Amino acid sequence: MDKMWRCGVCGYIHEGEEAPDKCPKCGAPKEKFAEIAEADVEKISGAVYTNSLHMTLHALLEDVIDLAYAGIEDDLDPGCVDLFEKAVLRSSELQQMIKAELAVHVDKGKWG
Repeated sequence: MDKMWRCGVCGYIHEGEEAPDKCPKCGAPKEKFAEIAEADVEKISGAVYTNSLHMTLHALLEDVIDLAYAGIEDDLDPGCVDLFEKAVLRSSELQQMIKAELAVHVDKGKWG
């Protein structure tokens, strides 16, 4: 497993045997990077896949919302409209839950 380095200016995380000469995000010099502790590297590495799943699910829920709005606009009958309205509501709630969970991951340093 490569080492990880965090920019002390912007928080950018770099993977590699040494810190980059300058931060790709903010341009800070190499001296502003600090090596991330091995235990924290394990947390970040372990969470990358789960974070990716959360972000993919969030995007798919956006597609569900778009489809449901099309169904509401189609207005075939009250039962259909009710189902599409519920899809919008539930999908929006799940998106908010995903954002909250990802915020927890960021706060716990499980983001990379």
